[in-house]
Amino acid sequence: MENIKLFCVSLGCDKNLVDTEKMLGLLNGRGITFTDDETEADVILVNTCCFIGDAKEESVNTILDMARYKEEGNLKALLVAGCLAQRYKQEILDEIPEVDAILGTTSYEEVAKVLDEVLAGRSGTHLSCFHDLSELPQTEVRRVVTTGGHYAFLKIAEGCDKRCTYCIIPYLRGPYRSVPIEQLVKEARQLAEAGVKELILVAQETTLYGRDLYGEKCLPRLLKELAKIPGIWWIRIQYCYPEEITDELIETIRTEEKVCNYLDIPIQHASDRILKRMGRRTNKEELMERIGKLRQEIPDIAIRTTLISGFPGETESDHEELMDFVNEMEFERLGVFAYSAEEDTPAFSYPDQVPEEVKEERRDEIMELQQDIAFEHCENMVGRVLTVLIEGKVVDEPAYVGRTYMDAPNVDGLIFVNGDVELMSGDFVRVKVTGAAEYDLIGEVYDESAQ
Repeated sequence: MENIKLFCVSLGCDKNLVDTEKMLGLLNGRGITFTDDETEADVILVNTCCFIGDAKEESVNTILDMARYKEEGNLKALLVAGCLAQRYKQEILDEIPEVDAILGTTSYEEVAKVLDEVLAGRSGTHLSCFHDLSELPQTEVRRVVTTGGHYAFLKIAEGCDKRCTYCIIPYLRGPYRSVPIEQLVKEARQLAEAGVKELILVAQETTLYGRDLYGEKCLPRLLKELAKIPGIWWIRIQYCYPEEITDELIETIRTEEKVCNYLDIPIQHASDRILKRMGRRTNKEELMERIGKLRQEIPDIAIRTTLISGFPGETESDHEELMDFVNEMEFERLGVFAYSAEEDTPAFSYPDQVPEEVKEERRDEIMELQQDIAFEHCENMVGRVLTVLIEGKVVDEPAYVGRTYMDAPNVDGLIFVNGDVELMSGDFVRVKVTGAAEYDLIGEVYDESAQ
C-alpha cells in the first residue's frame, strides 16, 4: 500500500473504539496516511454498533453516507467491521453493494490482509472475514490512540456470559474471555510511553476479570499491576456488575492511590420483579447493601449507574419504585435508556411490551429527578479542592476545561478552571471549586503555597 488515504468512523461504545484503534495501528506505517476528510479518502473504514435500535440506525446511515463516495469522491475501498457486520453480514452484502469487505467482531486483526486483497482487485467479490466468537483477537501492534492522547481505554476482556434477556451482546461478541495480565500490562506501558496518563478499564463486565483464565476474579490484582506503571496517574473502572463487586475490590479502590474513587455500576432497575425478568443476578436489597458498603468504605466515591425505562411488563408501580430508589440512593452520575426491543433476545418476544411514548415519558421523569440530585451534588462540591486533569482551553477566554476523578470522559460533567497560569492538555492541577453550573463545576487554580 502506498499513498493511500484512510478515513475512519468508529461508532458505539468505548470497547468498540479500542478495536478501531487497534485496526488503525495495524494499518499505520503501511503506506497509509489518515485523513479527517472523507471526500479525499481512498479507503473508508466504518466500525459499527447495533446494541440498540438507534445505534443500528446510525450504523446503517453511516455506511450509506460513506458508500456515496464511490461515485462522488476517490473511494476505492469501503470496509465495514464490528457488531452490525457480525449480526447482519448477509443483509449488508445483499443490500449495500458498495461495501467491499466486512469483518466480524473477532477478526479485526485481519484488517490489513483484507484491505490488501480489496486493493489488489478483488473488490467485486465482497470479501468477508469472520472468526469463531470464542476466539480472543490477538495483536501486539501499538494502537493509534484517538482520544486526544492523555487518556485511553484499556479493554480487559471480551464477550459476556450473563445473557440478560434484553441484551444482544453475547450473540455478537461471544463468551467472556479475559485478556492475560501480562498482555494488558504491556499495552498499558505502551500507552503510558505515548503520553497517556489516565487508563479507563472497560469490558462488557470488568468485575469478572480473570475468572476464566486464573480460576478467580483478578481485577484487584490487575489494578495493582497497572498502578506500578510510571506515567499513569489515574485508573478508572467502568462496567462493574454489582453482584461481582467483592470486598477485596472495594479495599483495592480505597487504598490504591492511582485508582479513582469512581465506579460505574449499571443496575438497570430496582423492582425485584423487573430485575428477575431482565435476567439480572441482584435484587433491590442487595443493590442497596453493595452501594451502602461502597459509600461506607470510600466516603467520597462517585457512583455512576445506568437504568432502562419501559422494560416489557413494567407497570406504573414498578416505575414509581424505581423513582423512589433513585431518589433515595442519590447517585452522583446516572443515565437512562428507553428499552429497545432487540430481535433474537428473549425480551423481544415478551407479550407485554410498553408503548414507546410511555417508555420515553418514564425515561424523562427519571432524568428530571436525577437532574435535581446532580445539581445538588455539584453545589455541595463548592469549597473543595480537587485534582483536575486539563482537557483543553476555552476559546477566547482565560480559562481551561478539565475533569475531576468523579468524571469519565464524554459521559460525565466537566470543570471550568479560571487562572492566569498557562496549562496544557494532560496537565494535572489542583483546583478550588468556586461555583456550580448545572452538571458542571467552576473553579480556580489553587495555590498551595499561598495557604
